[in-house]
Amino acid sequence: MRFDPEKVKKDAKENFDLAWNEGKKMVKIPTLNERYPRTNLRYGKAHPVYDTIQRLREAYLRMGFEEMMNPLIVDEKEVHKQFGSEALAVLDRCFYLAGLPRPNVGISDERIAQITEILGDIGEEGIDKIRKVLHAYKKGKVEGDDLVPEISSSLGVSDALVADMIDRVFPEFKELVPQASTKTLRSHMTSGWFISLGALLEREEPPFNFFSIDRCFRREQQEDASRLMTYYSASCVIMDEDVTVDHGKAVAEGLLSQFGFEKFLFRPDEKRSKYYVPDTQTEVFAFHPKLVGSNSKYSDGWIEVATFGIYSPTALSEYDISYPVMNLGLGVERLAMILHDAPDVRSLTYPQIPQYSGWEMPDSELAKQVFVDRMPETPEGQEIASAVVAQCELYGEEPSPCEFPAWEGEVCGKNVKVSVIEPEENTKLCGPAAFNEVVAYQGDILGIPNNKKWQKAFENHSARAGIRFIEAFAAQAAREIEEAAMSGADEHIVRVRIVKVPSEVNLKIGPTAQRYITGKNKKIDIRGPIFTSVKAKFE
Repeated sequence: MRFDPEKVKKDAKENFDLAWNEGKKMVKIPTLNERYPRTNLRYGKAHPVYDTIQRLREAYLRMGFEEMMNPLIVDEKEVHKQFGSEALAVLDRCFYLAGLPRPNVGISDERIAQITEILGDIGEEGIDKIRKVLHAYKKGKVEGDDLVPEISSSLGVSDALVADMIDRVFPEFKELVPQASTKTLRSHMTSGWFISLGALLEREEPPFNFFSIDRCFRREQQEDASRLMTYYSASCVIMDEDVTVDHGKAVAEGLLSQFGFEKFLFRPDEKRSKYYVPDTQTEVFAFHPKLVGSNSKYSDGWIEVATFGIYSPTALSEYDISYPVMNLGLGVERLAMILHDAPDVRSLTYPQIPQYSGWEMPDSELAKQVFVDRMPETPEGQEIASAVVAQCELYGEEPSPCEFPAWEGEVCGKNVKVSVIEPEENTKLCGPAAFNEVVAYQGDILGIPNNKKWQKAFENHSARAGIRFIEAFAAQAAREIEEAAMSGADEHIVRVRIVKVPSEVNLKIGPTAQRYITGKNKKIDIRGPIFTSVKAKFE
């Protein structure tokens, strides 16, 4: 709340302690639904794969590499040039791109009658305009998503009518079947490197140190815990007259040591791809202490994390490249799995999809899902709720029957006196559960007393909803008193007895928390004897 600094300084000179204590009035008191943890500062959270990509980019840049974007769509002829006799095996793993053909649509007398029925009498000139637009579409001068607007604009009729006309008069458009092209989605970053390096040599002279981190696509038989049909490759090349296999080892260590890998082992790769010089294709195994003792197959700490080799002159020559090239590549997802302790690449990549990822909702998030249902809407109503709670805190143990004045003033134009009462004999003003607090604990939402038995549940302040039963009831009582004042009532009494479900004490649980608790077979246990009443008398 804003305050007047000059007034505060003046008051402080007259009576510092009084002015200091008055400072409490300048701090806004949050409503029940504004209390922590429902009031919180949200912060962004990076996706683990993109987080790893960013860290790899920074690592490559620190090592002096320049970033490049390689072609993503590669014609199959490039694969034949690069992979030689292995090309068919590689293409078997590629996704081919297909497109819908553009039909040669004729307009018969029968179709002219149908068009007239839908669009009205557009005359020969209108039919000719439709014919010209369809012809332009066939020739590729009009794009598919512009077809309806073009006809609509030329005829001066609505898009909706034209779309209906095309749907009913020209079934050819609905019967189109995709036709495959010779273009593929890149399955290896290598496919792009050959194209990029060959083109670059026309403008620059080596040495070159480049890296690229981007998507590749591979037509796997099926996706599983370790592979997806689309993945990110973090690849680099060094083009230099004197490049050797040792450059690959140096790059592997320089790159991976920035991610906590400590020891390295280099083994000849048995795959012996034809785009590498024989005996240069090398697997990189690295030791990471984070893996030691894990439940994965890498519990000894060692994991194959990258591959490098020297591109074959037979492949480079197809692009008129006369310099040796060292290429190293690693799968981003595999590195991300190590860094983020993920056992399954599907759950790492798509945590939002239930079939891939288990749902774990921390207690702190569950606590944010607890709300007071009915709240007072006026400042006076808020004062009434606070006064009711204060009287219950002071006199809750007093024997009944009893009545304690709580608040007096004007609400919605009517004078009102509010009391906390318990008319029954041989009990107390408040029942034993009145001061239970709502807490999320081990996946449950509980209404429990803050005592030694539940000490563990109250240790995590972010999992405490910050709402006691008596506070939720007082908010409901205040709201009902506001409504009674507006309706012209003379008296209104609000009672709460034994609570069995949250709604009976003016609490509601968010739908997300309810779905989580139901799915996990956890529980919402908000119940107990509160036994108190609030009475309002209007004048």
